[in-house]
Amino acid sequence: MTDADLGAALPLPVPSAEMQDRLARRRSAPAQSLTAPGPSRAEIERLLLLGARTPDHGKLFPWRFVVMGPQGRADLARALAPLAERQPDPGKAAKVLSKLTAPPLTILVLSVPITGHKVPDWEQQLSAGAVCMNLEHAANALGYAASWITDWYSYDPDALALLGVGTGERVAGFIHIGTLAEPPLERPRPDVAALTSWRD
Repeated sequence: MTDADLGAALPLPVPSAEMQDRLARRRSAPAQSLTAPGPSRAEIERLLLLGARTPDHGKLFPWRFVVMGPQGRADLARALAPLAERQPDPGKAAKVLSKLTAPPLTILVLSVPITGHKVPDWEQQLSAGAVCMNLEHAANALGYAASWITDWYSYDPDALALLGVGTGERVAGFIHIGTLAEPPLERPRPDVAALTSWRD
């Protein structure tokens, strides 16, 4: 989008059976199962543009992206390994580092709320979460599978320093993107009726 596009009329929504079908079958992929091929540089740029078209009360853009390639993530996993040893379950903490190294691409989404703004921090954090979901949908639209995860290194202070997470920032999610060799299996889904109330 350019400044010339501001104020331009956008197309109205139209029914799309194809989009409904995709949403009805949406499934996160196991991060460790994501392999090459991954998105090209042009596709990554497209993913970021689509991810950024998210609800954002106040037009604050209270999030930022860190695009993480294979070498950077391999280096990060090695640096995180000593920190895994001090987690409550060191074996499990070390094992999940494979989620960082297996996929061909990871986009780290950081929540960067504008503190003290009239838009509450919670709404700004929700916007960052919406970016994560948009990235998953965008990856699927480009023909890739995706996994939105956090894990212990999203909360450990020393791990956050290694990730370059600034003061007041939080990890909204690591969006791992790649290709699956086999279709993912369906998992249990909620009883939507039991979770829904109606107020006419």
